[in-house]
Amino acid sequence: MDDREVPHYFICAISLQIMKDPVTVATGITYDRDSIQRWQFHGQNNTCPVTNQPLPIGSDFTPNHNLRRLIQAWCVSVSDQLPPPNQPSFHKEFAMNLIKNLKLPEMQLESLKRLENLASENQNYRVFLKEVAVVQAMVSIVVSCYQNGTIVGLKEALNVLYLVGFTQDETSSILDEEHDLIIDSLTWVLDFSACDDTTMKFHAIVSLKNIIHNAKSHVLERLKRDFFKTIVLLLRQQEYKKLEQGTKEGLHVMLSTCTWPRNCSMMIEAGAVFELVELELGSLDKPTTELIMAVLFHLCCSADGRAQLLGHAAGIAMITKRIGKVSPKVDERALMIISLISKFSATDGVLNEMVRVGTIEKLMMVLQVNGRHSYPRDKAREILKRHSNVWKDSPCLDATLLTRYPS
Repeated sequence: MDDREVPHYFICAISLQIMKDPVTVATGITYDRDSIQRWQFHGQNNTCPVTNQPLPIGSDFTPNHNLRRLIQAWCVSVSDQLPPPNQPSFHKEFAMNLIKNLKLPEMQLESLKRLENLASENQNYRVFLKEVAVVQAMVSIVVSCYQNGTIVGLKEALNVLYLVGFTQDETSSILDEEHDLIIDSLTWVLDFSACDDTTMKFHAIVSLKNIIHNAKSHVLERLKRDFFKTIVLLLRQQEYKKLEQGTKEGLHVMLSTCTWPRNCSMMIEAGAVFELVELELGSLDKPTTELIMAVLFHLCCSADGRAQLLGHAAGIAMITKRIGKVSPKVDERALMIISLISKFSATDGVLNEMVRVGTIEKLMMVLQVNGRHSYPRDKAREILKRHSNVWKDSPCLDATLLTRYPS
């Protein structure tokens, strides 16, 4: 680089060097990311070096992209020997070195933070990070944390996995090597009582969902009881319910695994039906309700699942009230659940409960508003005919509608 004067606003006030990764802190001052992180975490300083205003340790930094581009352009203009730092070849080599450094204990955390910064930058960087096998490297970190019972570096590794995602090929490669370990490791993060970082648990459930979604049958058939206990526990935890997207990810995991009877049994044993009803009573959005009803249908295909639903004071009422209120998908699943109950679990108490909570009214409504030979109308008619001898005296039941359209 020649002797041209460096613009003063390119210089970090802490290191007094040209900034490589300028970030703006809460006080409005821009520093090099490495410098401000070292200032905070190594010195445990909770004030801004320039303004001396409070700057809590762990507060968010905003990348200053405009300044970064100006610095890069200036560096290129004064030196033909240095490649622009935003060229993929530069960052790819840089990332490969960072991944190599993960094997050195004294450099692991710093390397993880730099990889996290790259993954946060833009989609192009995430693409070449995948090319240098960052997914496999991050999985190894997560597994290592699980085996050693430590969370040092875990947050950064999970964030990188969340940002870059999994392809089907990457999932197959990871699971072929040691599928039990990676699933056990992510389950451990979700169940780790010493970790109260909700965002970290959210990143773990997203990674778990991606893995389960791409996993082959032999993996899904061998999931453990503790796996399902942990997923159900997440639905129960109040602090996690605040992360609506995290709840959806957990429901996706359940839906991807509940087509195996063995998995359904373990979910039911963990109290899944009760928790799903409780969750739905919280008046969530349409996609979440659709997921809940889909999982409930699979669980209610078993006697234990139906028993758990009927054991909840609001079980039948919740299913009934969702008919005609959310979407055709929800209507279909709700009618299938009521059909299963009416066919296999129809005690006098259950049939009277259906009258009390308005199930017959909803079934009559479905019968009237849906087109002839539609699935909802046919299913509603089937349920009503099955127990018309019990419900015949109900003021809600119009027996003429049951004979108007013969089977």
